[in-house]
This record gives sequence, C-alpha cells and structure tokens, in this order.
Amino acid sequence: MNKWIPMRTCVVCRKNLPKSDLIRIVKTKDGEIMPDPTGKASGRGCYVCKEGCGSVFIKKKAANRAFKTNVGEEVYERLKEFFEN
Repeated sequence: MNKWIPMRTCVVCRKNLPKSDLIRIVKTKDGEIMPDPTGKASGRGCYVCKEGCGSVFIKKKAANRAFKTNVGEEVYERLKEFFEN
C-alpha cells in the first residue's frame, strides 16, 4: 500500500513537489519572516525548492508577493545566508 505524500508548490518555479523537497519560509504572527526547516512553525508560510530556487526567490524579492507586504532588505540578507549554508 502506498503512503500518502503531502505535496506543495514552489513560489518561484511553480512546480508541485513533495513537501520534503522544499524549504518553508514563514511569516509569524509578530511579522517576522524566517526560514522554517522543520516546517511546523505557526504562521503563514510559502515553499521554495531546496535546489536552485533560493537565489531566485531573493533576487526577485518573491516574499513581497507571497506575504502581500513589503519585506525589508535585512530579511533577504538573512534568507541569503540561510540558502548559502
């Protein structure tokens, strides 16, 4: 019997992939935007491919669209450090 695999869509490339192949970026109730490697933090989230889409996410400032708000440059710097590691 096949086990059900949760699927999510990358906000950059729009591919529908298993949740385990994506990184969740979360906006908490306090308005802080940060990576959520566990995928379980409370708040509004969007998903980005682990391979390749992180740099495009930062370059196109996709968090502005995903969270419908203006995201500061310092947030993108933190995300850039996260994706580089």
